[in-house]
Amino acid sequence: MRTILKIIAAPFVLALILIVAVLTFLSCVAGAVCIVACVGLSLLAILCLLAGQTVGCIAMFVLAFLVSPFGLPALGGWLVERLHGIKYAAMDFMSS
Repeated sequence: MRTILKIIAAPFVLALILIVAVLTFLSCVAGAVCIVACVGLSLLAILCLLAGQTVGCIAMFVLAFLVSPFGLPALGGWLVERLHGIKYAAMDFMSS
């Protein structure tokens, strides 16, 4: 019975390996893009502050935090790490 489950799980493990590889690459690329966007939003927020628009300034700083390495890229990295764990658990099941 366990051998049948391994045969059924093999395509899913292969798909998971490919998905994790693609998502890891996309996470790295998105992190680099978000760093550039964070700098741009921070400069825009400073310009809004100098222009006297405090609401726009606060909104830009919140957006800058979300695209900074501590915001959404960190959440994406955390999710990719969880997928790595699931991938290794599935591969361990296949090899046992």
